[in-house]
Amino acid sequence: MQSALKAGVAMDLSIIGLIAMEQEKRLPETQVAQAAPRYVIFATGGKQVQGIEGKTVAIEKIEGEPGDILEFKEVLFRKTAEGVFEFGQPYLETVVTASIVKQMKGPKLVVFKFKRRKKVRVKKGHRQPITVIRIETI
Repeated sequence: MQSALKAGVAMDLSIIGLIAMEQEKRLPETQVAQAAPRYVIFATGGKQVQGIEGKTVAIEKIEGEPGDILEFKEVLFRKTAEGVFEFGQPYLETVVTASIVKQMKGPKLVVFKFKRRKKVRVKKGHRQPITVIRIETI
C-alpha cells in the first residue's frame, strides 16, 4: 500500500514537473509576436491584398519593367498605429506606391477533364503570369 501511495505521489510530481517545463518553454509577454503596426489593404486584379512597407507581394500581372513605380489608388483599409484604423467608403484618399521586382509565372496548375465510358480524356497545364512588387510607401 505504501509503495502504491509513493508511486502515486511520484506520478503527480512528474506531471507537475512537465507542466512547469511547458510553462518555461513559452515566450514571455514581451517576446510574443505582434501584428505589423502599419499596413493597408488595397484592391488590384479583382483581389484584395495586404501591403506592409518593405514587403514583397505577388499580384495579378501588371504591365511594366522591373524597377517601374506603380500607384494603387483603391485603398480599402489602413491601420496607422495600435488601435487607429481608417475604413474607406468605398476607398480612402491615400495612395500606395510600389515598385516592380520581377515579372514571372506562377505555379503550374493541371486541368484534367474526362467523360466516363467515352474514352475522352484531356490534360492541360496552365501557369498564370504574376508580378512581384515591393511596397514602398503606404
